[in-house]
Amino acid sequence: MSTRCLGDHFDIHGGGMDLQFPHHENEIAQSEAATGCKFANVWMHNGFVRINEEKMSKSLGNFFTVREVLERYRAEEIRYFILTSHYRSPLNYSDAPLDAARGSLMRLYTSMKGLNTDADVGDGSDYTVRFNAAMDDDFNTPEALAVLFELARDVNKLRSGDVAGAAVLAAEMKSLAGRLGILQESPEAWLKGESSNDGLSDDDIDALIEGRRAARDNKDWAEADRIRDELDAAGIVLEDSAGTTTWRRNL
Repeated sequence: MSTRCLGDHFDIHGGGMDLQFPHHENEIAQSEAATGCKFANVWMHNGFVRINEEKMSKSLGNFFTVREVLERYRAEEIRYFILTSHYRSPLNYSDAPLDAARGSLMRLYTSMKGLNTDADVGDGSDYTVRFNAAMDDDFNTPEALAVLFELARDVNKLRSGDVAGAAVLAAEMKSLAGRLGILQESPEAWLKGESSNDGLSDDDIDALIEGRRAARDNKDWAEADRIRDELDAAGIVLEDSAGTTTWRRNL
């Protein structure tokens, strides 16, 4: 099938680790004997998905679908979770690492919040060089993610004294992250999250924040605190700064 669709020689052949031997070795032997040329330049074998340290299988009753996971986590959170493990390594699925992926994305998006990330980005900075080196190292995505966190750390350091410099680094972080398919949403929109059917809508939250602002203007501190407590109970985190209030869902 591969030679019919791709020809006698092609660049990349993939498959699960369990197919490396004997299946793929036999495939090489048969194909190269038949065609007289090299079969594939690169072989990429991915690790298994495991559930709580057990192999995922229908027989064990620990099987799930992507659609089921998407009911609890956003697609970007799932993608980030997958990127935290090298593609050749086993991937252990459980709530804990997915919750950690959510928290990591929150930290990265928070570092970009309020900054202009549309600046042109060069390709010679130390961050970009190390990111490229990680990806050239057999797609070492965990190391590439570590570079993004270094950028986020340095963005936060610059925020108070050099907003323009922070924006340049944030733009570089967004550009590099785009190669992994993450951090491409508006930070403000992502941090607000997705409201559930039984939770407060964005309009409800904005109305409560406006009520809190009016209470504070009138020095009705008890009412302002009551509204903050109501929002906190609904999982809404308020951030007051320079006379304005922003919010995010405590995901």
